[in-house]
Amino acid sequence: MQPSERNEARPVDAVSGNLHIRLAESAEEVRASQRLRYQVFCEEMKAKPTPEQEQAGLEFDGYDAHADHLLVFDQQIGDGPRAVIGTYRLMRRPQAQSAGQFYTVDEYDVSPLLNTEGEIMELGRSCVAAGYRTGAIMQLLWRGIAEYVLHYDVRIMFGCGSMHGTDPDELAPQLSYLYHNHRAPEALRPVALASRYVEMNRLAPDAFNAKRALASLPPLIKGYLRLGGFVGDGAVVDYEFNTTDVCVIVKTDLVTERYVRHLTRDESAPRTSGEDA
Repeated sequence: MQPSERNEARPVDAVSGNLHIRLAESAEEVRASQRLRYQVFCEEMKAKPTPEQEQAGLEFDGYDAHADHLLVFDQQIGDGPRAVIGTYRLMRRPQAQSAGQFYTVDEYDVSPLLNTEGEIMELGRSCVAAGYRTGAIMQLLWRGIAEYVLHYDVRIMFGCGSMHGTDPDELAPQLSYLYHNHRAPEALRPVALASRYVEMNRLAPDAFNAKRALASLPPLIKGYLRLGGFVGDGAVVDYEFNTTDVCVIVKTDLVTERYVRHLTRDESAPRTSGEDA
């Protein structure tokens, strides 16, 4: 991967082969993101669109106008709305204040995160078009997130990580694995709202195969865990999106350290303490 020709107005700007990642710069590009979200979430994953979403063929909500939209373009198609093949929605404290709250607040009490010092960022609405779901795309998305994190000095990232399906018993090995191995420290641990709380501790550690449970987690959640991520207390069933969610928290040390080492090609640099968190 190589940085694209630097545009100081762009917090994110990088190229990998025929792929280009940057933030949306027009209403048309945001709509392209929403169109991709509709194709993936509603048509492919069977989320339930509202009548307005179905009519427009777009997956949208009231947070979109306040957030930044990270986009991946296939430059073989172009560098405008029709070339969008990947997206991630990013929202920092000032944007959440403008929107009224973070999206995650509808599922979790995130006050432990709100009470931390420094910038925090919510990640959400991540999806990639069919035919592009490769490791290279995920690496480029993490590259874009790292550039954004460095630009805004983000200390903590969080968001809802989703597993397909709405029956927690069918997801018992995965939920139990996360509970026993990756719970966040209490000082950073969001808790599912009482009205939506689903117990994650469904199986004893010796009652499931940990390696198999880890392998069966969605790639996005596994990516968070590889970056030293934690999960909150309790899962939430989202019937509209046909998913069971966990709240994922990632301290940004590892993301940014790996990115800086990549740019300086200093792969022998010692690991920071944040990478072991």
